[in-house]
Amino acid sequence: MTIVDARTPDPKKFLKGATGDWEIVIGMEVHAQVTSEAKLFSGASTEFGKDPNSNVSLVDAAMPGMLPVINEECVRQAIRTGLGLKAEINLKSVFDRKNYFYPDLPQGYQISQFKQPIVGEGKIILDMPEERVEIGVERLHLEQDAGKSMHDQHPSMSFVDLNRSGVALMEIVSKPDLRSADEAKAYLTKLRIILRYLGTCDGNMDQGSMRADVNVSVRRPGGEFGTRCEIKNVNSIRFVGQAIEYEARRQMAILEDGGSIDQETRLFDAVKGETRSMRSKEEAHDYRYFPDPDLLPLEFTQAYVDDLAKDLPELPDEKKARFVKDWGLTPYDADILVAEKISADFFELVAKGRDAKLSANWVINELFGRLNKEGLDVTTSPVSADQLGAIIDLIKNGTISGKIAKDLFEIVWTEGGDPAKIVEERGMVQVTDLGAIEAIVDSIIAANPEKAEQAKEKPGLLGWFVGQVMKESKGKANPQAVNDLLKQKIGLE
Repeated sequence: MTIVDARTPDPKKFLKGATGDWEIVIGMEVHAQVTSEAKLFSGASTEFGKDPNSNVSLVDAAMPGMLPVINEECVRQAIRTGLGLKAEINLKSVFDRKNYFYPDLPQGYQISQFKQPIVGEGKIILDMPEERVEIGVERLHLEQDAGKSMHDQHPSMSFVDLNRSGVALMEIVSKPDLRSADEAKAYLTKLRIILRYLGTCDGNMDQGSMRADVNVSVRRPGGEFGTRCEIKNVNSIRFVGQAIEYEARRQMAILEDGGSIDQETRLFDAVKGETRSMRSKEEAHDYRYFPDPDLLPLEFTQAYVDDLAKDLPELPDEKKARFVKDWGLTPYDADILVAEKISADFFELVAKGRDAKLSANWVINELFGRLNKEGLDVTTSPVSADQLGAIIDLIKNGTISGKIAKDLFEIVWTEGGDPAKIVEERGMVQVTDLGAIEAIVDSIIAANPEKAEQAKEKPGLLGWFVGQVMKESKGKANPQAVNDLLKQKIGLE
């Protein structure tokens, strides 16, 4: 499948309006919390769920005379993320003060990076149903998070929790290359997977460690960019899709009615499924950026970057390609398996030295299906990789049939134990004795002579006979032997 330029107009992605087609143009700014035990410029803990204002140092609280000191681990994680995004790493970057007032921003400014970020241009490849689309990444910069204002704790006052104040964020800015809500969801999903593989962000959107600002505008296909609106702090991939669909339709309706779009910041109301105005935004908001005088420019060598590159894990695109090429899996199955690193690792443990396609089938359909049904994941699976592998071995060597294997899987799921011993102790070995199987086949045909005659004209009826034989043998008869004998006895060969 070739990689498509996302910027080429594609009629399949156009929205139908009352006056013609419209094209959505989407750019995303994703804030990803850096995986680090300490904050970006202080030694305070980043542990989630602590009591309000318990993870706050004097630096985070902006006490007079307190100076920021860069956390090298956050720098390392930003560089590793840039490498994972196939991006340019800038050996020199600068921290700036972004000046604005907010109650939970004690300093009165945010330490961020403006003109000289740590990571430059990169890309993310999306595997859409009909094509592969390349989405450009404009930049990645490091910045500190603000605290949290709580307005529902008191009838007349707002409370401020500074636990998040100073936590390291990577702001990952895409180019305006996304052209549909589905692409935007796929982009955020893929970025989240990459970050988790790298271990640079846990991607837990429900805890606020990853959130997206979504810029949406509409235009006539191939025309000039329209006026964009920014939807702030969307904390779910599903909500991103809903917000884009609503906002694009809202803008289309205004333009088709002869109006114009005001550039503004909006919020997404998940309950109502709509966006609403938060504040107007001028074309060029002046944050009075200037280099932070308390921090020297951040400089490192290419050798430092190369050492980090050596230790990068195999990323999802490369892993998927290997699963398809070396193990013969379908792209669809490979996609499912690489969606989480821990799932891919589990599969590789099961498949090592075994039939990869059969292993994938059992991991995806039986194990993942059951885990999903029970609200569990691979880390809490009652069936280990070794146990599942043992079940597959028993299928491949003919000890048990697929039907018996499913019964065995249920026993291992609920009771645990060694699959081979369970099969032996409970008499679950499939019957391969042709004489025994033939006796059952003969009795079923003798009891149903009319159906046997009909099967000669309608071979599809053979399945009914197979089912009856398997039922009579309590699922232990070798299915292939049953099928072969029935064809021979009924005269279908």
